[in-house]
Amino acid sequence: MKIHDLAPAPGAHRARRRVARGTGGKGGKTAGRGTKGQKARNSVKPGFEGGQLPLTQRIPKLRGFKNPFRVEYNVVNLDDLDALELEAVTPDVLREAGVVHHKGLVKVLGRGEVTRAITVEAHAFSRTAADAIKAAGGSVTVVPPPYGDRRPPVRGNALANR
Repeated sequence: MKIHDLAPAPGAHRARRRVARGTGGKGGKTAGRGTKGQKARNSVKPGFEGGQLPLTQRIPKLRGFKNPFRVEYNVVNLDDLDALELEAVTPDVLREAGVVHHKGLVKVLGRGEVTRAITVEAHAFSRTAADAIKAAGGSVTVVPPPYGDRRPPVRGNALANR
């Protein structure tokens, strides 16, 4: 048997109906779209209700809310820090090593273990991570965010920053 001999089982594959290919076969002429009108011309946007206010605008509670001032952290775990084998760890060092994204704040979480004393600087620490680093003889320093004691800069479109 060769690859060109392979075929699906008889009756397993059925050819799709080719509509709008002339009046000789099924689905000819109007191709099952009726006659004239907007729906026959392939121009109806999804969610369009004929000019009536669409459901997504009528019921705003269904759309949700995304807080533009939410503070999101790039997370690093203790086992990641231990694998780096560095004595001093800062957010810039983590970015250069490719451990965290080049933008945003850094938070250290407590998965894994630290086997040696390291000094860690980050924007936030979980309690278990801070305790584990201190227990290993290291030190923990909280770096202030780049926007100071104010709220984070807004993310979104030009209208969001009014």
